[in-house]
Amino acid sequence: MPVHAAPPGLERGLDLPSLYTAVRLRERGDAFAHACAIAAEAGAGTFVHVGRFDLLEFAVVLEPEEPLGRARRAFFAGMAAIADAVAAHCPPEKGLAFAWPDAIRFDGALVGGGRLGWPEGCPEDAVPDWLVFGGILVAARVRIGDPGFHVDSTSLEEEGFGTPEEVIGSFARHLMVHVDAWGERGFDPVAEAYLARLEREKAGDTRGIDVNGDLLIRHHGERGPVRRVPLLPALQVPGWLDPATGGVRL
Repeated sequence: MPVHAAPPGLERGLDLPSLYTAVRLRERGDAFAHACAIAAEAGAGTFVHVGRFDLLEFAVVLEPEEPLGRARRAFFAGMAAIADAVAAHCPPEKGLAFAWPDAIRFDGALVGGGRLGWPEGCPEDAVPDWLVFGGILVAARVRIGDPGFHVDSTSLEEEGFGTPEEVIGSFARHLMVHVDAWGERGFDPVAEAYLARLEREKAGDTRGIDVNGDLLIRHHGERGPVRRVPLLPALQVPGWLDPATGGVRL
């Protein structure tokens, strides 16, 4: 799933690798929606981000090479890249984990999430013209009163992270690493990177990701069929996303 250079003429803002072209939106913009809207014309490698102080909001256009049902696994490459970026700029004594499939928790508190978009009406067995992976991280919690009463969420500011530009740029570079690994060695390295941070239901569980992105779980010591947790319904309604604000549930 290459990340190709996008057409010239788009706005450049962040310090991104040369394979990306940045598009910066004003504070009220929606990076994910905008990336989906321009994906067909702007092309792969287009990197949309929003200039606001309370959220790190970004989305990147990808060019899939597989049918949609399999190509959705690009979501896991995006999630692994966000985790790598966050881990590179966070205090080392605190852990980062995924709550299946799309919520990102830092030291047990919700700090953001990822999502995936694709062309409306694209059949599962057809190669889509584009995919869009989008992510949102809480940069600063505002208008919530005393943060001590909202222990289920946190922000990069409260946790002592680096600058927003550093985190977003790191995500872009880590995404290239995971996409390249997928192309060279197959999907297994991407799955391993994602599953290593996925919260476990029980110690000793054996987990895997099927070709369509579903989570496969076998509990330690149990017999019988592997339990399947579907990916698609969760991507259609991200549990971490607050529909009222367009941001992370606080």
